[in-house]
Amino acid sequence: MGKAGWFRIIPFAVFMAFIGVQQILEWSVVKGWLDLTAQQMLYLYPLKTVLVLALILFFWRQYNELHLVDFKNLTHTIASVLLGLLVFVLWINMDWGFTALGESKGFDPFLVENAASRNLLIFFRLFGAALVVPIMEELFWRSFMLRYVITADFSSVRIGTFTLTSFLICAVLFGLEHNLILAGMMAGAAYSGLLYWTKSIYQCVLAHAVTNLVLGIYVLQTGFWHFW
Repeated sequence: MGKAGWFRIIPFAVFMAFIGVQQILEWSVVKGWLDLTAQQMLYLYPLKTVLVLALILFFWRQYNELHLVDFKNLTHTIASVLLGLLVFVLWINMDWGFTALGESKGFDPFLVENAASRNLLIFFRLFGAALVVPIMEELFWRSFMLRYVITADFSSVRIGTFTLTSFLICAVLFGLEHNLILAGMMAGAAYSGLLYWTKSIYQCVLAHAVTNLVLGIYVLQTGFWHFW
């Protein structure tokens, strides 16, 4: 795999590690070992966002699969935006209880009374979900994992190469990464399908970003925090 793989794994691994840390902290609070409020726990997200973004920027020169020129293909770009919107619509209609991996407490910034602190949390949540997460996840899932399942020398595989095995494995794993498993599998399959058509990681980032941004706006408007 070499260093190229780790450049794409590390930001994702750090992001997932924070989820594990949060679960440990919540468990410690239940046990009475720590005295942390739900409001204080919300600040883990800005910390996670800043750290993962710093890692992405540190490794940025290694991501030779990211080409801004890809957005000049207006057909692909418009399709990416539309796909992102479609995934959002499907996502909020696939919140079936039997498909959920545990109970999601969500991210409710209105637990914080101070307006400035609350707005800062909202900014970081939207910024992280709509920019940092799409770049991090698409580099890991669509650039690295889809190709790594084909061969350990993943960089020798052309971006957007299709095999049924890699497609199914990544769709399932992407679903398991999320609280709503089937919705996650649907999104993973959709973004991979976009990659096979456009051969562009940036188009996948765009679609993913649209989904997450619109979802964030929807959550703020409706108060359905479990989607966050």
